[in-house]
Amino acid sequence: MTEKVYITSKQMATFICPQCQKSKTVDVSKYANLDKIVKVKVSCPCGYGYTSILEKRKKYRKQTNLPGSFVRLVDGRRVGGGLMTVKDLSTSGLKIQTNVQHNCAVGDVVLVDFTLDDSHRTLIKKKVIVRNIVGQHIGTEFAPTEAIDKALGFYLFS
Repeated sequence: MTEKVYITSKQMATFICPQCQKSKTVDVSKYANLDKIVKVKVSCPCGYGYTSILEKRKKYRKQTNLPGSFVRLVDGRRVGGGLMTVKDLSTSGLKIQTNVQHNCAVGDVVLVDFTLDDSHRTLIKKKVIVRNIVGQHIGTEFAPTEAIDKALGFYLFS
């Protein structure tokens, strides 16, 4: 299994051996600005070799499969929408996969509503801004007016 390793603001990454749990922090600045997925082969002093992917995102993203719905807002009016699945979630936004053809464009404001699969089945309703679209996958950022719920923060790091 390939593990993701996050690049810090100082262009460093900490690799942890899955075999012996030894860690090593390395300067990865030569990879930080590449516009492609970077896989690195790591050899641990214990003799174990493994592959890691360098993650350039600033925020941790949790992979999910949470059903919900979305509605596009145009001039404050609800226009279009449908069912969706939240594919990943972070403190700054989420990626959704729509179950219907959507008319969303980059910059659109969308209302999303989904339930976490935590013990409380927490309902999340957020206003998001579309940042990128690839087919039926929409990358979004929480609108500046949206606060991070304690439940969402706890969910992300549990």
